[in-house]
Amino acid sequence: MAGRPKLLKIVILGESGVGKTSLMERYVNARFSRQYKATIGADFLTKDVAVDGRPANLQIWDTAGQERYQSLGSAFYRGADACVLVYDVTDGRSFEALESWRDEFLVSAAPRDAERFPFVVLGNKVDAAGRARGVPTKAAAAWASSKGGAPFFETSAAADVNVDAAFEAVARKALARGEEEEEFLLPETVEINAKAADQGCAC
Repeated sequence: MAGRPKLLKIVILGESGVGKTSLMERYVNARFSRQYKATIGADFLTKDVAVDGRPANLQIWDTAGQERYQSLGSAFYRGADACVLVYDVTDGRSFEALESWRDEFLVSAAPRDAERFPFVVLGNKVDAAGRARGVPTKAAAAWASSKGGAPFFETSAAADVNVDAAFEAVARKALARGEEEEEFLLPETVEINAKAADQGCAC
């Protein structure tokens, strides 16, 4: 019998225009729009999934990439079970910015055991025809590996490349994190095995 779905909070970070909203829409609603609309502040979608047979409800937060909204977005980081870092494979600057996005998340979210907090790195827009690649795959994979062995995927929200696989990895990481947190927060059990005779009076 399946248990109660575990609520998992996922935060997606990256520069404006890298495709965070499109990735979320593709994964949750199986749709894609080429009309760009910047996210104001933060928004989220939910999706029920099964992770290795265990039910989970993903609450996926899409945050604004513009600098003027970053202080607002940081309020949504707390309580996250995993973080997705997204860059555009045709834009080297968006990849270089991942370091600061990761650092900002760790400072604002202040997770327990920050070095082991689960991140997943996505290089989006691999479908971009006619645009030169700005970030070598090997360089991005090496960077992700250096950050605690973070899973790395190259994706396309437009062509639906690796989107499901990437979010499945995110969900798996988040669920493992959530279970670790529950174990950490459980109070220690004290075994009481005193016999009545031991507590009696030897009068």
